[in-house]
Amino acid sequence: MTGKGRELADMMERRKVDILCVQETRWKGNKARSIGAGFKLFYYEVDSKRNGVGVVLKEEFVRNVLEVSDRVMSLKLEIEGVMLNIVSGYAPQVGCELEEKERFWSELDEVMESIPTGERVVIGADFNGHVGEGNRSDEEVMGKFGVKERNLEGQMVVDFAKRRAMAVVNTYFQKREEHRVTYKSGGRRTQVDYILCRRGNLKEISDCKVVVGESVARQHRMVVCRMTLMVCKTNRSKIEKKTKWWKLKKEKCCEEFRQKLRQALGGQVVLPDDWETTAEVIRETGRKVLGVSSGRRKEDKETWWWNEEFQDSIQRKRLAKKKWDMDRTEENRQEYKELQHRVKREVSKAKQKAYDELYTRLDTREGEKDLYRLARQRDRDRKDVQQIRVIKDRDGRVRRVYRGDGRSTFEELMNEENEREKRVEGVNSVEQKVDKIRKDEVRKALKRMKSGKAVGPDDIPVEVWKCLGEAAVEFLTSLFNRVLESEKMPEEWRRSVLVPIFKNKGDVQSCSNYRGIKLMSHTMKLWERVVEARLRKTWRKRMIECQEKSCGTV
Repeated sequence: MTGKGRELADMMERRKVDILCVQETRWKGNKARSIGAGFKLFYYEVDSKRNGVGVVLKEEFVRNVLEVSDRVMSLKLEIEGVMLNIVSGYAPQVGCELEEKERFWSELDEVMESIPTGERVVIGADFNGHVGEGNRSDEEVMGKFGVKERNLEGQMVVDFAKRRAMAVVNTYFQKREEHRVTYKSGGRRTQVDYILCRRGNLKEISDCKVVVGESVARQHRMVVCRMTLMVCKTNRSKIEKKTKWWKLKKEKCCEEFRQKLRQALGGQVVLPDDWETTAEVIRETGRKVLGVSSGRRKEDKETWWWNEEFQDSIQRKRLAKKKWDMDRTEENRQEYKELQHRVKREVSKAKQKAYDELYTRLDTREGEKDLYRLARQRDRDRKDVQQIRVIKDRDGRVRRVYRGDGRSTFEELMNEENEREKRVEGVNSVEQKVDKIRKDEVRKALKRMKSGKAVGPDDIPVEVWKCLGEAAVEFLTSLFNRVLESEKMPEEWRRSVLVPIFKNKGDVQSCSNYRGIKLMSHTMKLWERVVEARLRKTWRKRMIECQEKSCGTV
């Protein structure tokens, strides 16, 4: 797979393939990575860089991944309420020991045991065996359109299909031999790669054949099948478009925002005293001046170096491969080999040059922030499960996630009484006149607030107040004093958004393995900082008085 990831993604995009099982990846470890064009590869290899299996998913299915299993590489997807399990395997070759072959089939049996009966299963694997053309005793698991005679390894495939009520999909569709042969090397033309599904779901597959003319693999050919799932109609959640408040970091955008806001307020320099009116005008001005996010996927960071020149080279190599498949002459073979080596060298040089330029830019002060942003992006791309679509209830049953799920778990967690904390009874309250909040207090608290944080439900970040400068300080001082006198805060401040964050341990589908992070109004946080600063100042003053009176320390 090294150096061919982007080529594989280009082929899947051109052939309109959504899910692809790959073998002999020859990559060590158990990870996931983007390979370009929105496709993501999940791969696994534990022993050495010899074999390895993986599954490639189209962008729209990446967020549907529920879990990833390391044994024989299996992925569980949830597609509009339908559970689909994709299994990729690589069976030992004919010359391997019988014990090694039995170990592979034992692992595959364990994977099937772990999948509930009601869920769909599709296995795409290099079984290294010939199932042949079938006979009457095998009609329930395979058709009659195989290739050559059955061997011992092919019989193992048939036995597994009978044992697990599976069907060998390749053999049910009548095709020319060229569209049934999955492996060509020298003078050998065989069928060793198969797609299997549950016998009861065979009617959902309308076609299955071998695709010829692709140059991604040298000897093996891609087997594709068309599967139609009967799904339940569900209400898809709309992608929330967010205001691009981060643009306020640029002085030009900040100045334009101030001017447009002043125009929206009728030319007034001072903000209105009413919170609701001011907040709505700020939000509307932000959307008009700064714009909103489109909700589309960001540029692929892994294959940004890919260009049209490489696509042309890949196209010439693909045509040379197709020409050699049709006419096996030495001249055609040499032409294909030459193009193959040339493309590999061009890709390697282009990647090296692009990454050298990237590392040079990241080594500067301006590129420091890009370095952390790129690291976070790559970390997200390498995560197997990016979005939780199903959870387990209290009985351990898997169910689809709906808005409000997990609420009871966090209510119990956050409202739990700590028995070790005992309330102090009989404490007299101290009533005294509270001084009004001053501008310098607000100015100091605003300076301490960090930028770039997630906004709360009111959608007004602290960057807005920093951009407005002294006008914001005057408005906030007046607002905080009204809150102090009336003892009532704006209703928007009372709301928050609870975001569950996985603890990176335990079952990803269990609510108890998540910590809740609340997103609150930045303006309310600013108010809390002002109050906190006053309390700390008063506490320090009392501490000094106690020390002077030799009353000890608290």
